[in-house]
Amino acid sequence: MLSEQNTMDSKAVREIYMKEFSKNLNKLREEKFKTYHKVATNSSFDTSNYSKYENGHGNPTIETILKIASLLEINPKELFDFDFDINKHKIDM
Repeated sequence: MLSEQNTMDSKAVREIYMKEFSKNLNKLREEKFKTYHKVATNSSFDTSNYSKYENGHGNPTIETILKIASLLEINPKELFDFDFDINKHKIDM
């Protein structure tokens, strides 16, 4: 159980998490497509919409997660296969 000491605002934790998510997404995408512009060519994502996920500014829905996984031909859980120390980044409840 996490203590209430040293907790962070949920928005700050989400921003840190999305930064790590976006780095992982970028790595996975580069294995399939050289640029994210190629993503638009091969999917229904437009470049600006997709790029916000790789830049850590988006908050993808479950449906979007499934679409990205399908596009990259990976298991959806691979999108979340990165280190995130929940004890270091304690979220306020």
